[in-house]
Amino acid sequence: MLIMLICGIIDMSPDIPQNNTERKRVKIMTDDPIIKYMYTADPAPMVYGGTLYLYTTHDEDELVNDFYTMYDWRCFSTKDMEHWTDHGKIFSLDDIEWADDRAWAPQCIERGGRFYLYCPVHKKNGGMAIAVGVSDSPTGPFRDIGHPLIDEGDWNDIDPTVFIDDGQTYLYFGNPELRYVLLNEDMISFDTNTGIVRIPMTEDSFGKGGHMTGTTYGEGPWFYKRGGLYYMIYAAFAEGEGRNEHLAYSTSDSPVGPWKYRGVLMKESSCFTNHPGVCDFGGESWLFYHTDELPGGSLFHRSVCVTRMHYNEDGTIGECFRSS
Repeated sequence: MLIMLICGIIDMSPDIPQNNTERKRVKIMTDDPIIKYMYTADPAPMVYGGTLYLYTTHDEDELVNDFYTMYDWRCFSTKDMEHWTDHGKIFSLDDIEWADDRAWAPQCIERGGRFYLYCPVHKKNGGMAIAVGVSDSPTGPFRDIGHPLIDEGDWNDIDPTVFIDDGQTYLYFGNPELRYVLLNEDMISFDTNTGIVRIPMTEDSFGKGGHMTGTTYGEGPWFYKRGGLYYMIYAAFAEGEGRNEHLAYSTSDSPVGPWKYRGVLMKESSCFTNHPGVCDFGGESWLFYHTDELPGGSLFHRSVCVTRMHYNEDGTIGECFRSS
């Protein structure tokens, strides 16, 4: 059953002509999470057919072993950034016979009229791996391809981000290293001749930071292109111990790097993790992220939020401000 919810208000400024040919300006209540009746995290927006679809993970209310307790992926949609439709559970661990835990940060993309949902999961008797769900609809249900797309036998295979550029699909992923593959046209296999490519984790590319590689890069990459420039936004760790994740970004003139560190996009909050999702919609640029600001929120109970983004003339991004 679909559920309608309101998370913002229409701001009809008096100096803007109000007629059917003018776009309505939408004021987002960024001091509130979008979804208020369940815990959601790891937002992944996708714009298709005049609708913004938002894919999220789902933090269960009750924890198992005091750790992230996540079994399924959810989808919400909007046509105006004000009214949101809840499409419910679209894919879950129950749909992936070879996985047993950790339904973590996904991303969805359309190609050839089909939709592909890339999801990290814990493989039975193994480490983390990346699954693929396929559907004829952006709201699912998604069907598992029956085996991992990426399975290196380590713990790096998480947080996939996918983008099509000049017909070639790139899938980046990883914690603590950033890696990528070139997906084949079928979107469910990759070029084995190129294989899995490891990006050099240098300070010039990702800044000096406190994560395992000595850079700021931590996890949660979001890869896209704008105005001829390629962007990699990611969850980052500043220098020093006990730091929460902030959002940082790097840019490149090529989809495969080399990357150039550009700085902080959003400062750290009270939530240990964060996860970016970026899109253009309704004439605005948006940054989705998550906090722990719903009642009962915590490290393991997070909530998706959104704020506007602003690009400078040179392609750099102005600092984004989270809800306080």
